[in-house]
Amino acid sequence: MIKEFKEFAIKGNVIDLAVAVIIGGAFGKIITSLVNDILMPPIGLLLGNVDFKELKLVLKDAAGEIPAVTWNYGMFIQNIIDFVIIAFCIFLVVKAVQKASRKKAEAPAAPPEPTNQEKLLMEIRDLLKK
Repeated sequence: MIKEFKEFAIKGNVIDLAVAVIIGGAFGKIITSLVNDILMPPIGLLLGNVDFKELKLVLKDAAGEIPAVTWNYGMFIQNIIDFVIIAFCIFLVVKAVQKASRKKAEAPAAPPEPTNQEKLLMEIRDLLKK
């Protein structure tokens, strides 16, 4: 079992997965910045100077040092937009990979080269024809 795990880890599957997770994390930060810093301010401006981060429903007011209990639905809206954009980007990447793999699969394979025995038989055939 340990030998199989070493083979699995060394094959590159684990390394590929680790690289994908790191790149995905960085990509997620880029999309979050796109939504928070680029998309949401104009949308908030169009809706009457609304800052989505500040949209919340106060369930219980603050009492002394106890902070208020709030339902932050504005942040939820931003997270939904983040998710939709990330999901759409992943969809485009998967679609491109599938299209590339289909083209590779549809490409006709070259006929196999004849073996030495077949070559000799073809030479004999050609000589007999002459």
